[in-house]
Amino acid sequence: MSEYSKGLLETEFWNKKGKEVLEVMSKKERKKFIKRISDEEAQKYADEEIAEEANVQPQADGKMSDYFPTGYPSPVKRYWLMNESYNTSLEEMYYWILSQLRRDQGYHMIYKLTDIFSASEQSAFWGAAQARLKIQQETVSQYLIAIGKLVRELFQIVRELRIIDERLVMYDLWKELKSADISLKGLYIDMVEGASKNPSSVYGLAQQVGFTILPDLFFNTHVYKAEEVDKVVDATKYNQAIKNVLKRKLLSFVIWKEKTGKELKDRRKFQLKYLRQHWAVIKMYMDWLKPYLRNIRRMQMSEKQIESADIVSAFETSMTEVEFMAVKPSKTGAHPVIVASFEYRTKPDLSFHQDQYAHKGPIHIGRASMKLRIYGWTDKQIENYKKLRREESMKLFSVIDGSVKAAMEALGEELELYLKQAGEDIEETEKEEKKVKKPKNLGMLDPFVAVVKGVFDLIGALLPSGVFETEAKKPTGVKKPTKSQLKKASGVAIFNAWQTYKNYKKGHQMLSW
Repeated sequence: MSEYSKGLLETEFWNKKGKEVLEVMSKKERKKFIKRISDEEAQKYADEEIAEEANVQPQADGKMSDYFPTGYPSPVKRYWLMNESYNTSLEEMYYWILSQLRRDQGYHMIYKLTDIFSASEQSAFWGAAQARLKIQQETVSQYLIAIGKLVRELFQIVRELRIIDERLVMYDLWKELKSADISLKGLYIDMVEGASKNPSSVYGLAQQVGFTILPDLFFNTHVYKAEEVDKVVDATKYNQAIKNVLKRKLLSFVIWKEKTGKELKDRRKFQLKYLRQHWAVIKMYMDWLKPYLRNIRRMQMSEKQIESADIVSAFETSMTEVEFMAVKPSKTGAHPVIVASFEYRTKPDLSFHQDQYAHKGPIHIGRASMKLRIYGWTDKQIENYKKLRREESMKLFSVIDGSVKAAMEALGEELELYLKQAGEDIEETEKEEKKVKKPKNLGMLDPFVAVVKGVFDLIGALLPSGVFETEAKKPTGVKKPTKSQLKKASGVAIFNAWQTYKNYKKGHQMLSW
């Protein structure tokens, strides 16, 4: 069972069975399906390399070899070389292969995918690495605290915008709906006058003799301009004392409504700009965070390597894993690809020279294992493999990015709406469901059109091909490589990998044929 099978499925490295099951699904359905199944079941659908890793003694079932999933896409061919030396530096192997592929074999596109270093706890390398790691972690923790505060404040800003929008609905409908006018008057009495607690408010005056009718008159007299207050109130048949108080209250309300309406709109504009600035700062901090997280990921020791029996805490030992992908560009879109993986189990050796030489520094001696895997891949497959390795190394950032996405989902569509209104470019999720074009219904003419179309089809079948055919539109973009082109590309990669493998062995006086 491989822990990498699900990653291979997510990056579209499927076997025949996997293509039958996963190709018909949308991206969303595929993601849910991969998340739901177990690693053992995922292995059935993944085009994963099953390679011989042990061939020592017959097993209980009588077999001489054991085959295990390696976590790599199934290659066309694989070359494996293991070298153990305690006299020469093993770093030379990596740079020799890199130089051979780049200069002699023409693989100009080189992508470094994995670079992991682990050392025993008592070694000098471990102490130096942990000191550097601590500096990076302290910087990251400061950024994470800042991002957490900004995300928390984001909820408050959106909530305030929501309240402003709710209030502005009543302001916009003030002249159209009487209920909007009554609601605003209620807000005015509660917020400005202090309701019944204030003796001079509408409700406070209603408790006095002669002013009991004041609340009814205030709510049912609809005036929309300050200049019309006197005219509307004077037309009513009430005593002068009631009219004077009503005029005072209505005039104060109309002026309050006009001023607060303008103030709310200005406040909303300011909040939108502030929200956009807030969002930009969050994105900026997250961009600043990426290189630090990448450094931490690279500087962290591999748990798998530390728990390996090859590393002993009392010894000055270390393990290193390096991988790069070499691509030879091709106009057909089918590229020869060689994935070179190196695994080192080394100990540093400090060399000193007596004759006017400064301290040379440590060199790594021990055991080195090199594997060359050969593929014939399209541009999409190359990007998918890079994505597979990149996702493994950036799980730390995905946790933080996921927390910000969770905050966006909690705020709902309102956050996206407000950000768009503020001028922020928000990526809309693409709808994967393709719209099916419905045939036009011609009603009564449909049978006649079908007959005429059938006649043209019959004539077209009798005439030589190409008479009625129009020139086909040229497809846009690069054509998808054929299977024969991919096979040819993998053949080129096999030859180049074999030349590199053979030349290295001959150049280092190893047995070769």
